Amino acid sequence: MNFITDNFLLQSAEAVQLYHDYAKDMPIIDYHCHLSPQEVAEDRRFENLTQIWLAGDHYKWRAMRAAGVDEKYITGDASDWEKFQAWAETVPKTLRNPLYHWTHLELKRPFGITDKLLCPATAKAIWDECNAKLSQPEFSARGIMRQMNVKLVCTTDDPADDLRWHKKIRDDKSFDIQVLPTFRPDKAVQFTPDSYSAYLDKLGTAAGGEIKTLDDLLEVLKNRHNYFHEHGCRLSDHGFFWFFYKPFSREVRNQSVRDINDGSELECAVLCHVAQWDAEKNWTMQLHIGAIRNNNSRMFVKLGADSGFDSVADHAGYAHHLGLFFNSLDVQEMLPKTIVYNLNPNDNEMLATMIGNFQGDYSRPASPAPRPSKMQFGSGWWFLDQKDGMERQLNCLSNLGLLSQFVGMLTDSRSFLSYTRHEYFRRILCSLLGQDMHGGLLPNDMNLIGTMVQDICYNNAKNYFGFSSC
Repeated sequence: MNFITDNFLLQSAEAVQLYHDYAKDMPIIDYHCHLSPQEVAEDRRFENLTQIWLAGDHYKWRAMRAAGVDEKYITGDASDWEKFQAWAETVPKTLRNPLYHWTHLELKRPFGITDKLLCPATAKAIWDECNAKLSQPEFSARGIMRQMNVKLVCTTDDPADDLRWHKKIRDDKSFDIQVLPTFRPDKAVQFTPDSYSAYLDKLGTAAGGEIKTLDDLLEVLKNRHNYFHEHGCRLSDHGFFWFFYKPFSREVRNQSVRDINDGSELECAVLCHVAQWDAEKNWTMQLHIGAIRNNNSRMFVKLGADSGFDSVADHAGYAHHLGLFFNSLDVQEMLPKTIVYNLNPNDNEMLATMIGNFQGDYSRPASPAPRPSKMQFGSGWWFLDQKDGMERQLNCLSNLGLLSQFVGMLTDSRSFLSYTRHEYFRRILCSLLGQDMHGGLLPNDMNLIGTMVQDICYNNAKNYFGFSSC
């Protein structure tokens, strides 16, 4: 059965033309992901489909748990084949879950499997076919990136990281895809008492300084921010359960950071300083808001973070705090380019209108050429990177901002097979615009709409982030 056809999700003739003539062949800038730079540097070859497809994929793990699969076959000591078999048994149960679409998109690209649906009856044939291809050079980590027309990737990296793998990739002249770090200082501000002191020691060692007070911490982080910039970093990234802004006091700056019990002022102080450093260097600041992490404490102890036990937060009332934060930077002309991602769709309209208050000039550097919006309403993220979530985000941005200025999709993934998330987004975007053209809500000007599609898919990101070559 050919489920993922060439015109999958494209529900009008206009959508078909937009996708195939304008979107399909655009390169990929994946400006936020969690790929391992070590696996890219070493050009990892995956032994089998479980290693590349199931290991670390907490989307699939959640579905398997919901389907009643024992943890042994998810994160336990079952063989790779047994884990894949358990996934094959789960897939038919994921109908109407986005995993059903993603699974078969990823089998089509890069594996070329279009004539069968994954289920227990087809599991062995798909396992054998994919494993045979994984043994070929074009299916290594780098080979897959080349197949998917990737031009640039930004990983997610702790300030204490020495970036050795990024340096190795940069120095390898045989590989022309840029893999750049992203500055993610969450561990410096979101802490638990039993681990925070050890982290500060690690961070201080990386920067060659001892961390006692907040001023010490800021000095070390600025040192690392400069170090990341020297190694190609052009984005910072910050995750929040709930966004809170409070001007920090001199007393906090002089207090021992190892004795702080309430981290809210500390978090605000670090975020405000990083934002200003971002503005000075023409970086982009990313704010990911609304994830409640590690809800299941028993499984957190057993498996650690990022194991599929996170959920959407419903903490209302952060609009005022977000506005205060943006304004505190704007009055100093130190508000950097910013992308805000929400995990609760109830925040869509609030964020789309909030960023509109702070659009306008890029303070640094000046440019006579038009550029994408300085303040961006981020793409559907995590639990929202599915058809309904993407459509709601696109419609909200269209109604309350400028869709044409949007910097597009990202994978937010740990898997080298997740580049089809860009294809999924592009098909949804073209379907949405094609339906409007078909219904007379947009002009039937294929070049006008198609050029906007190409901008959203690639050109806007290329022009927005300021990467050296792309």
